[in-house]
Amino acid sequence: MAPRKIIIDTDPGQDDAFAILFALGSPEDLEVVGITTVGGNVPLSLTTKNALKVVELAGRPDVPVFAGCPAPMVKKLMTAEYVHGETGLDGAELPEPATPVQDEHAVNWMVRTIMAAREGEITVCTLGPMTNLAMAMTMEPRIVPRIREVVLMGGGFFEGGNATPAAEFNIFVDPHAAHKVFHSGVPVTMAPIDCTYTAQMTPEWLGTLRATGSRAALEAANMAEFYCQYGDHKFPTRARPIHDACVTGYLLSPNIYEQRQCYVTVDISSSETIGMTVVDWWHVTGKEKNVNVLRRIEPAPFFDLMLDRISALP
Repeated sequence: MAPRKIIIDTDPGQDDAFAILFALGSPEDLEVVGITTVGGNVPLSLTTKNALKVVELAGRPDVPVFAGCPAPMVKKLMTAEYVHGETGLDGAELPEPATPVQDEHAVNWMVRTIMAAREGEITVCTLGPMTNLAMAMTMEPRIVPRIREVVLMGGGFFEGGNATPAAEFNIFVDPHAAHKVFHSGVPVTMAPIDCTYTAQMTPEWLGTLRATGSRAALEAANMAEFYCQYGDHKFPTRARPIHDACVTGYLLSPNIYEQRQCYVTVDISSSETIGMTVVDWWHVTGKEKNVNVLRRIEPAPFFDLMLDRISALP
């Protein structure tokens, strides 16, 4: 079978970098058509620079990077330097990118690429706020039935939120964009924090990754060790979840996830719970199920696969 064609929409972020490296290390399974960036974990200028650094780290400067929306559709931008550091990729020693960002705006490129592809050919993977995709759907509604699937990291239900008591960060930053995508009619698979909290990197696994010796693996381990400094108030051990990589893992091995079709909506009105993903896990509303919700992951095969793919990079 030909590799699955994907667009990665991202706000790197160390866990975004892992998701991108994981995908670029899987060329027989995934063809990364392009990477689009959005303001999220850090401002757009840094997320774009970081995406360029990651494709160069992977030895794939041929993968084009397009800068997108610097701010959410309605709200002001909230960033997360308190997790990711001032650069977004703190911990890694990565040179300034030599590869230029593309001239075309990410939203325009996304629309043009999806419209030019065969219907059902392109999967869009969102690793940050969903602003670019929602704006693309608003700009050209005809892309919606042409998208094979949207696979996203965002939301939460059983675990609550990590940006507010109710809302997960990616959805909270631009809840209006997420609401637009969830109710667009496109097939959606959601990896919420309920799932990603079951995919925790251990110091032992990071040691194994580092020992493979490839530069990509070494720098991934470096950035992960910085990233793992956050979360002592949540997690009782030194292990930390690698959120966005769960999107790539699903594309490569969906059978290792517990998943259920549910009705999901996003609160865009309440001052207390804006950005909350309301997941009808038990189908109590009877509303049409619009999202495939990933509940848990089998960590051993997930981390074995990610180790294999990232260590295969130069």
